Amino acid sequence: MKQNNRFDKSFGPVGSSAGIFMLIIGLIISFTSLYGLILVILGAFLGLTSTGTQIDFDNKRMKFSDSIFGIFRTGRWIPIEPGMKLGIRGQNVVWQAFSRSNRSLNIEDKCFMIILLNSDEQEIMPVKKAATLDSAQAELELLEKELGLELI
Repeated sequence: MKQNNRFDKSFGPVGSSAGIFMLIIGLIISFTSLYGLILVILGAFLGLTSTGTQIDFDNKRMKFSDSIFGIFRTGRWIPIEPGMKLGIRGQNVVWQAFSRSNRSLNIEDKCFMIILLNSDEQEIMPVKKAATLDSAQAELELLEKELGLELI
């Protein structure tokens, strides 16, 4: 059984919405000009590219990947070894964009990440994203049972 966990858009919420806008405008322009295809490709890349983690419970391995255009996954599989551990880390990400009138738009994302650690307790990759600490702890216990890893 495989589980896919999506995290964030690679270019943030502002870049993603700008990419979707470019994709739509490029589709409209491509009926009259072939230059619209450039906007379609660029908009699809900006608007649909995201990050995430795949967990293969049967083979006990994980892969942190970027989904380019939302379809093509990059990354390599990391086998889960007996010394690895799971932990929770709080994360506060702020996406900031400036308008032409020099006003800033700040979008905050406060969440908790379940992370995979090696035997020396150094972070290897994020595994799952949760909105609250309670939901992160519940997910951490489920992953502990499924993968047989220690908790921190």
